[in-house]
Order: sequence, then structure tokens, then C-alpha cells
Amino acid sequence: MSLAALIFDVDGTLAETEEAHRAAFNDSFAAWGLDWCWSRADYRALLRTTGGKERMRAFQAGLPQGARRLSDDEIAQLHVQKTARYGEILAAGGLTLRPGVADLITMAREAEVKLAVATTTNRPNVDALCQCCWGRPADQVFDVIAAGDEVAAKKPAPDVFQLAMARLDLPPRACLAFEDSRNGLISAMAAGLAVIVTPSVYTDHEDHAGAAYRLPSLERANWPTMLIARLCSY
Repeated sequence: MSLAALIFDVDGTLAETEEAHRAAFNDSFAAWGLDWCWSRADYRALLRTTGGKERMRAFQAGLPQGARRLSDDEIAQLHVQKTARYGEILAAGGLTLRPGVADLITMAREAEVKLAVATTTNRPNVDALCQCCWGRPADQVFDVIAAGDEVAAKKPAPDVFQLAMARLDLPPRACLAFEDSRNGLISAMAAGLAVIVTPSVYTDHEDHAGAAYRLPSLERANWPTMLIARLCSY
């Protein structure tokens, strides 16, 4: 079966979003009167834990005895506020797609290759990014969207990639995944997918062994032969 679909992670893969996420977290912490403030080094370490709510739980687990701790309900409420703040940051502009992403999406669409998202983040964040970078809601850019709040287990579990393929009605051999992180790579591989990794500024130190290709960017000059053959033969 020939390549029929491209399945993309979002944060770090489509765009370097993590600084916007970090700012949204810190702004939300301040609004809640918390003395939490995540530095870039903090956030790089915290990204080993997938999911925003999960990340906050991991952070507070390491706080000293007597420090203020949030309940699961409070973490969920804070995460809603953080998501809204992230949307405001993106709506103000300044976030752009990583090099090559726009051309790859356009050429895949012209070649009638399906486009999907399989992400740990939630659907509002996907919509915010697509509105910022494409000026359209996510379902006008991608045929299928599978988000982290729709599955039982987040990456590195394979659930979200399996959900994307189920919605595409395609087997792994007909799809190609795009990731930037080790957790994402493990997730996609566990779902049976071949993976192209383009490390982001927060994941360039990670081990990406097992990826079909590890590329500096998705610019056409870096595309493997199999991708050129599929997208440039229409």
C-alpha cells in the first residue's frame, strides 16, 4: 500500500510552541497567586512528562514540605485558564510554522494525501495554532484530529496515533508520522508507524534512535526519497 496519510504531532513539530506554553503557564500561576515560575531549564525537564495537567502534578510532587499544593480539581481549573491564556498569546501573533511545514502540508493536499494530527495537547490548542498560522480552524487544515484529552493514555503510549489511524481508516503501513520528541517517537513506533523526527529547541538533546529519519527541518531539500516520490509525482 502506498503512502496515504501524514500524521503530525503539534507542539515542537508544526511550530516551536513551547515558549508560548511556558509563558501561558507562568501567567496563569501568577494569576492564581502561586509562586511557581518555570524557567526554560525547568520546562525542558518537565517536558519529559506529557500533558499540561500531568506536568503540574509532577512539578508540585517535587515541592518542599509545607509548600502550597493544588488538588486535582484545582489543577484542572488552572489548566483551563492556562489554555485560554495560550490562545490569547497565539491570537496576538508572533508564532510561525517551522520551516518546510507549510509547503509539506500544501503538497500533501495537492497529492491527495490525507492529513492528520495526533497530539498530547487538547483540541482548543490545536485550533489556536491553526488559526494563528493558517488563519483557519484546525478542521479546515487537517482531515483528522486526535487530541490528548480524547484518549485514556497520553504519549509515550500509542493511543492517540491509534485513534488517528482509526479515524483515517488506514493501517500503519499507509501512514507516516512526524514528531519532534522521544516520547512522541516511542508513541508512534508503538502504534506501528514509521517516523520522521525533526528535533525542536526543547528536544534536540534527546535520543531519537528508531526513527526512520532524523531531519533538521521539513524543508523540501531534506525530504527522503520516498516522500519526494509520493508528493511530487501528481
